[in-house]
Amino acid sequence: MNQDSTTRIEPYVWKVVGVVILGMIMSILDTTIVNVALDTLAKDLHSTISDIQWVATGYLLSLAAVIPLTGWAARKFGAKNVYIWSIVLFTIGSALCGIADSSTSLIAFRVLQGIGGGMIMPIAQMIMAEVAGPKRMGKVMSITVMPAMLAPILGPVVGGLILQNFHWSWIFFVNVPVGVIAVILAMKMLPHSKLGEAGKLDVTGLVLMVLGIPALVFGISEVGTTGTFNAPEVIWPAVAGLALICAFVWHAMRADRPLLDVKLYSNRIFSAASLTTFALGAALFGAMILMPLYYQQVRGESVIATGLLLGPQGIGMVLVGPFAPRLTERFGGGKVATVGVLILCLSSLPYVFIGVDTSIAFLSLMLLIRGAGIGLAFMPTMTVAYASLKKEQLSDATPQMNVIQRVGGAIGTAVLAVVLQRAGEGATSMTQAADAFGTAYLWALGIGLLALIPCVVLWRAEKPEEPNTEEMKIAEAEIEPLGT
Repeated sequence: MNQDSTTRIEPYVWKVVGVVILGMIMSILDTTIVNVALDTLAKDLHSTISDIQWVATGYLLSLAAVIPLTGWAARKFGAKNVYIWSIVLFTIGSALCGIADSSTSLIAFRVLQGIGGGMIMPIAQMIMAEVAGPKRMGKVMSITVMPAMLAPILGPVVGGLILQNFHWSWIFFVNVPVGVIAVILAMKMLPHSKLGEAGKLDVTGLVLMVLGIPALVFGISEVGTTGTFNAPEVIWPAVAGLALICAFVWHAMRADRPLLDVKLYSNRIFSAASLTTFALGAALFGAMILMPLYYQQVRGESVIATGLLLGPQGIGMVLVGPFAPRLTERFGGGKVATVGVLILCLSSLPYVFIGVDTSIAFLSLMLLIRGAGIGLAFMPTMTVAYASLKKEQLSDATPQMNVIQRVGGAIGTAVLAVVLQRAGEGATSMTQAADAFGTAYLWALGIGLLALIPCVVLWRAEKPEEPNTEEMKIAEAEIEPLGT
């Protein structure tokens, strides 16, 4: 469909948008729906928290691994075909997760599920960008971003409802009929795309990244099992992971067409925005495993109550969502992001002192404010990053920022799970158990404070007169929404 200069959106475009939203919802919800079930999974599968957190971490890592492949795969096989096969793989992975009988098999099937889910969102954005065109992309994205903004609210609630009334396997089985419907509709209604020549896939870079990042995260997570940082099970995977990541950077600096363009980090603004995004991803996704466990293990809340009690953070993100772009345009992304991170840190501070009888209303209020801080920090940070780049660099920067967010989330989840388990070992009372959560939140606060450093760099480096160009608008539309 040819782009035109008007902003009127034809019914055909909305039909295509409706089809891709169906697939997006599955992928988005699965990043949050499992968190409320971690306690149940740990008990049923006889696993520790540091081990069962890989159900969430493995999914995030597999998402991060396939996102850089999205552009090449879409050019090579067509966006429609890749989208359909991504949903098929995600649906098969969901069905296998439902029949898993051990934590090992569940984690393996979650990785398979994540490989399919990782491509759904970027490919959906490509399809929408083509059928809507840049003039109308902002309006289309204002509608399609809502499922992503609502995921932190709906995921835990849906997960709680399922766990309250059915076996935990239905958290995954529920994706199967939705996936079948999404595939049928996609085959009938999505257009075929011509996105240019695919070029040669950077296989070396792919292997180095796919092996390096999981090895590093695995080494970190093994601290919870071994109880020490100098055990061979910790040191060797972590060292190997770092070595492979360094090898990837060395390779990417010399390759003609690397999987990820690491030369983008020579841009100080993009580099600072990337560090901020990494820290925010770690603080967000890492802390998202703490509150469900606290409510269930310390406060004895049911899974449905836990799901509802997690809702305020998503509500806070939704409330500030419409204002973040306007504030960014008026004051600059660096300033807005700094304020957002400050709000995130200040609202996280009370959780450091969490106890067995801390007011739930107060915790919910802080969670609401925390969500608002996250909402104010993420989008302005990415907006500044994209505005600092040339137009031809955007296709490399878009998947790169999404990978950074996912890897930050995976590492944050692993670190906080280890801290929680180590702090809670030997606890003989609920007071001591609550103190363990306070310790874990102290680490989460530290991660948030680290994000302030690159935020200040953004603030100082950003040009106050920077225009809101068409390229910025297109780039913002291509950013994968938070929590996906």
